[in-house]
Amino acid sequence: QVQFVESGGGLVQPGGSLRLSCAASGSAFSAYTMSWYRQAPGKERAWVASIASGGDSTNYADSVKGRFTISRDNAKNTLYLQMNSLKPEDTAVYYCKGQRPTSRGLVETIWGQGTQVAVSS
Repeated sequence: QVQFVESGGGLVQPGGSLRLSCAASGSAFSAYTMSWYRQAPGKERAWVASIASGGDSTNYADSVKGRFTISRDNAKNTLYLQMNSLKPEDTAVYYCKGQRPTSRGLVETIWGQGTQVAVSS
């Protein structure tokens, strides 16, 4: 089964940038629609951005539109989230999620373990 492992989180000052990565094991990465979610302390997990399996379509939450860019490299089995102009309210644990349809008409969903992003001066 495919597993996802996030990396790239850390502490950054307001206005700074970070790039998160989500590395997939196995060879089925290109079949998954991929998304980034985040969960701030005391809040529910929230959707941030999604990208189609082929990378030709992306969508963003209004709160990050124009500042974050989701991308993927299927040859490297890796998903990215470039985060610019970071704000303290972007502080959260960031998770990647992969989804693909199964042969039985269901949807397989796999989450990564998360990476912490803290935006503070």
